Amino acid sequence: MNTYSDYNYTTVPTQFVEVNGIRFAYRSYGKQGGVPVIYLNHLAAVLDNCDPRVMDGIASQHHIISFDYRGVGTTSGIAPDTISAMATDVIAFIKAFGFSKVDLLGFSLGGMVSQEILLQEPQLVRKVILAGTGPRGGFGMNNITKITYIDILRGYLTFRDPKFYLFFTQTKNGKNAARQFLKRILERTENRDKKISIKTMNIQLKAIHAWSLEAPADLSSIKHPVFVVNGDHDRMVPTPNSYDMAKRFPNSELIIYPDSGHGGIFQNHEIFVEQALAFLSK
Repeated sequence: MNTYSDYNYTTVPTQFVEVNGIRFAYRSYGKQGGVPVIYLNHLAAVLDNCDPRVMDGIASQHHIISFDYRGVGTTSGIAPDTISAMATDVIAFIKAFGFSKVDLLGFSLGGMVSQEILLQEPQLVRKVILAGTGPRGGFGMNNITKITYIDILRGYLTFRDPKFYLFFTQTKNGKNAARQFLKRILERTENRDKKISIKTMNIQLKAIHAWSLEAPADLSSIKHPVFVVNGDHDRMVPTPNSYDMAKRFPNSELIIYPDSGHGGIFQNHEIFVEQALAFLSK
């Protein structure tokens, strides 16, 4: 019989759990015991958009679970149109496994949802990693929809995945990292997830835009250890938001990667995994 540790992210099976009438698709593997890590994905992402190197790196020392939000990929239902509702879904998903405490690793949209989880049910979380993300009402985050559509068009005109532009700098190093990342997320050849629909992506963009216009949350009330990480040239969620969050969380660490964009944790996956494991082990 296979054990969780026998898998890497390109072979771990997709499973399903029903929560409040929603059938959530998820992948679960890694070292068992201890506090599990819940990976919260980015805008328009399905299970196959998780970076295998990041997932396998965390799985080497922790049980890690990735999943599709409601209405995304092969998870049933209609996508929520608020970040708060997404957080409520994720809390219910976590509790379905009987976990009393989890660590969160939220990238981009996932980082926004993670912050809402901290506010809604702080006792459920031990530590949180916020990557390529910003706070509610953050600087320049009202431009995410515009930037996303511009780079979707750029991708269409240049026959590239839009993430080539959205996630990476257009320097030599950034372009090389983009090519490598885009190859990695295609390494899984069997039982791939269903791609997100344009309709669902637009619902997520609406939720992000509304969240960006809301009054800032009081992050000083969050006492959890928080690791904030980003690239120094994040166009989607401008890097100043990372500095802002690190100042506003009372117990935070901040790492900014040079010559890196929104997907800084993917471009610098080796050092990021090392730093993330060190943070989670403290």
